Amino acid sequence: MKLLPFDYAIRNLARSPKRLVLVAGGSTVVTLLVLGAVAFSRGMEGAMSATGLATNALVLGSGSEESLERSEIPPATASVIAASIDGLALSAGRPVVSAENQAAFPVTVGDAAATLNAPPILVRGFENEAFLVHPQVRIIEGRWPDAGEDEVTAGVEALGKLGAGAIGDTLHIAGKPFTIVGIFDAHGTAMHGEIWMRLDRHAQLSQRTTLSSVVVALGSADYDDIEALTISRLDLETISMLESEYYSRLNDFFAPIRVLVFVTALLVSSGGVLGGINAMYAAFSSRVREVGTLQALGFSRTAIALSLVLESTVACVAGALIACVIGLIVLDGVAIRFSMGSFGLAVDSHAIAGALIAGISLGVVGALPAIVRCLSLPIPTALRS
Repeated sequence: MKLLPFDYAIRNLARSPKRLVLVAGGSTVVTLLVLGAVAFSRGMEGAMSATGLATNALVLGSGSEESLERSEIPPATASVIAASIDGLALSAGRPVVSAENQAAFPVTVGDAAATLNAPPILVRGFENEAFLVHPQVRIIEGRWPDAGEDEVTAGVEALGKLGAGAIGDTLHIAGKPFTIVGIFDAHGTAMHGEIWMRLDRHAQLSQRTTLSSVVVALGSADYDDIEALTISRLDLETISMLESEYYSRLNDFFAPIRVLVFVTALLVSSGGVLGGINAMYAAFSSRVREVGTLQALGFSRTAIALSLVLESTVACVAGALIACVIGLIVLDGVAIRFSMGSFGLAVDSHAIAGALIAGISLGVVGALPAIVRCLSLPIPTALRS
């Protein structure tokens, strides 16, 4: 089969710059939406995967497998685990068992009166063992809060959500003033958007005498020992799981949101798809005589169809490449905040591949109606049109 030259399709793109801009622009919009949806999904999955460590066991209240904020366990749980399980990771001769509280509070910078209408931010109460079970968190400026003091250390993204805040500023958390004494970074994890304060101050602020969870660094201990302890100690009313398993379940819990994002992107992009199809249909339909001439010269309908598909696909892929550049510059790392912290959009290889596949698909699908219109006519009729 004799094919049309490759440069024939490329030259045809330059015959109508307005059409090229319209088709490429529509493709850019559509593929940018697809890119954003994939980046959203990849960012959430990456944050959940990076936050939960397979070397940690998580002990929380029964029935709270998908929400640490609802979990309540006795404060003695941490000491019971430390005394009952052999082989746990040690620090200065003591088992690494971190008692923690987590709750979302309204937070504002400076203005206590605005706290009632402020968006909630996850606030974690911690003790020194937390640094050992959460190695992803590192201080980048200032220091950690002192016990008994109205002080907090804020994540970079938490300050970004507030739109202000630096060391020495005052945060009003649930109406109570706390001084920012440090800034920490936990990039790529959900903890990047949290605020940390000492456990005693968190207990007073939340008015609770229980813990949200206990995080245990396993060391050489077997996770089954911790699971057996939580099952046998009915008085504690706790369950256990690997920390990585908890965040995997949380990722599954948010799966409907990711689906909703994809569906919304497809619905919004459908307008761009229809616009691109109309543009290609109008452009190709005006070239019926040209297509008839090519058939009269001996080119098969298959060869002509391939050339038209190539022409459409090149224009749409150009738009997809523009969308990828925009995504890398504008979308990559943009923070999305949710109840358990925050995560950044991840414009990685999967997102770029999804955008390029969308661009190629748009080019092929957009050309098909026009190809059917052009090639369905007999050659004499096409030459007279």
